Amino acid sequence: MPENLYETDELLAQYLLLHFGTADEILPYAFGPKDALEFPARCVQETFDLAAIPSDARALDVGCSVGRSTFELAKHCKEVIGIDFSQSFIEAAQILGAKGFLDYGRKYEGQISLRSVAAVPEVIDRSRASFEVGDAQYLRDDLGQFDLVLACNLICRLPDPMLFLRRLPQLVKPGGQLVITTPFTWLEEYTPPENWLGGTAETGDSFNGLRSALETDFELMKTKDMPFIIRETARKFQWTVAQGSVWQKR
Repeated sequence: MPENLYETDELLAQYLLLHFGTADEILPYAFGPKDALEFPARCVQETFDLAAIPSDARALDVGCSVGRSTFELAKHCKEVIGIDFSQSFIEAAQILGAKGFLDYGRKYEGQISLRSVAAVPEVIDRSRASFEVGDAQYLRDDLGQFDLVLACNLICRLPDPMLFLRRLPQLVKPGGQLVITTPFTWLEEYTPPENWLGGTAETGDSFNGLRSALETDFELMKTKDMPFIIRETARKFQWTVAQGSVWQKR
């Protein structure tokens, strides 16, 4: 597995921009995939049944990165815990939680950077969100249960995604909602092929593997294509379509 990739300043800036950047900062052209913007917020807004969330709801955001989806959950939940393996990402999320903003530099080209400010929308009660470093495969035992659990673009970056998936029935309350998004970009440097949920001639489509892992304890409510865009420089982007799936705990 690549060491410290998610601890670099360059990747931190890319993810701050993905989570908090404006449309003009990310994609300032008259053309381009505008529907791929605001991905972390859409992972909450376009997937969960927001009307069914209890007033005292608890939520867990595993693989929260720099925290936008965690803050978005705080619009609807009394308590939200965001967990990520990256110390750098969590430190940024904690600063955003404490101050509401964070200055950073987004790469323009070469050695040129432009100053940006990541800001949590003022309508969000930041005190509802907390952040901690953790391994999705070995989450602490005393987390309790949650009405909502979100895992965005996480499982295909875990060495053994089944360790996380097997923990989910204990984390989600009966009747609670689980949302998973993933582009299924299996790479051997992150996940040994024997631990992939699919993506080989023998195993076939990865979503079938995900469904097989969850269907005993969860009912599949819907799937949804979730595009997102990561800006690397002013003229280079990653455009990806994650598969979103919404599950209800039996």
